[in-house]
Amino acid sequence: MKLLLLATSIALLACSAQAAQEPEAVFNRSCGACHNGQLPTAPRKGDATAWKPRLDKGMETLVQSVTNGLNAMPPRGLCTDCSAEDYRATIEWMSR
Repeated sequence: MKLLLLATSIALLACSAQAAQEPEAVFNRSCGACHNGQLPTAPRKGDATAWKPRLDKGMETLVQSVTNGLNAMPPRGLCTDCSAEDYRATIEWMSR
């Protein structure tokens, strides 16, 4: 019974994970240097056409790309204190 309660609690915590940081603040501090148009290969904030093929890969793939780095983007996308939830929320905010 205790094991079931523990497993249920962990599952609920995982499902309710939220970003600890505001996406706009993360963008302004860490992402905007490249995603404001200075780096042509980085999709600009709000450019739905540029974001679509990336979003089609799935959010988990995008979070992994930010975490590990991809092409010109350094690992962790210059946000060393971001969690996976922070990345997820910032990607969603940037892609709108």
